[in-house]
Amino acid sequence: MTAEQTGLRIQQALDALAVSGADAERAGEQLVRDLMEFYGQGLARLVPALPPPALDRMLDDPVVAGLLLLHDLHPEDLPARIDRALAALPERVEPAGFDQTTGVLRLRRTATGCGCGEQEVEAVLACHAPEVTAVELERAPQLLQIGTRPPQPAEAR
Repeated sequence: MTAEQTGLRIQQALDALAVSGADAERAGEQLVRDLMEFYGQGLARLVPALPPPALDRMLDDPVVAGLLLLHDLHPEDLPARIDRALAALPERVEPAGFDQTTGVLRLRRTATGCGCGEQEVEAVLACHAPEVTAVELERAPQLLQIGTRPPQPAEAR
């Protein structure tokens, strides 16, 4: 679809939106579809034209990553997108398993850090891996502190 054709279809949808009723709802939905298709076609032409280092930097941006996913143009598979998102966290975590039927991603802490919670991790994953619907963060094992014994009173001899 050309820019002119898209412009004409958008104008028709906007004219239909001025009318109330069920036609306005259909016109609004069509407007969104037309705009999405137009932007998707533009992105589909831009992505292959980017040199790999520039594209790699762009994939770190959650907005760009989200747009590419929305238009099915993201060049990375799910595990690579998860790794990219997790690299942005201040704490090191690694995937410990992903259930495709439920969308639950299990993560394991690999080092001590800020103590990020599930909500923070889910927010980082939202744009990069929308397939992840929930996060289960494995808790680090509690360390046992071993020290010297408290002083014992000397036994009476």
